Amino acid sequence: MTTTSEPADPGRTLRGSCLCGAVAYDCRGPLRSVARCFCVQCRKQSGSECAINAEVAPGTFRISKGDEHLREFESSPGQLRVFCGRCGSPLFKRYAADPDRIRIRLGLLDVDFEEKPALQVFTSERMRLTTVDSSIPSWERGVEPPR
Repeated sequence: MTTTSEPADPGRTLRGSCLCGAVAYDCRGPLRSVARCFCVQCRKQSGSECAINAEVAPGTFRISKGDEHLREFESSPGQLRVFCGRCGSPLFKRYAADPDRIRIRLGLLDVDFEEKPALQVFTSERMRLTTVDSSIPSWERGVEPPR
């Protein structure tokens, strides 16, 4: 199983921003480990039934605007959820032990991301109203995808 989901042009720059536009970022493809996450933390941070996240290639992510608006919350030991301090938009997750490891929220991309998620995690924590896509590999708990 591959957990890489590559855009049509894997070298293209993807741009994202928060709701109020105070924070913007860019990264270069391909995105890896595109996942629908149903964990309680992602649901509560996103205010939705799940979050769709993807890991960016090391060294390709940068904040292009609004660094002063970034705020962090340590949701689990060593896992920092970064959000806009002005509008509250969840931007990305970073890992204290591995600063180059960044997972972005695909809902904040400024372009449509057409590729289907490669996996679904924490399906045991999903809301009962949520349907798990049977065509995508799923795990009841988390999984550490290959990097």
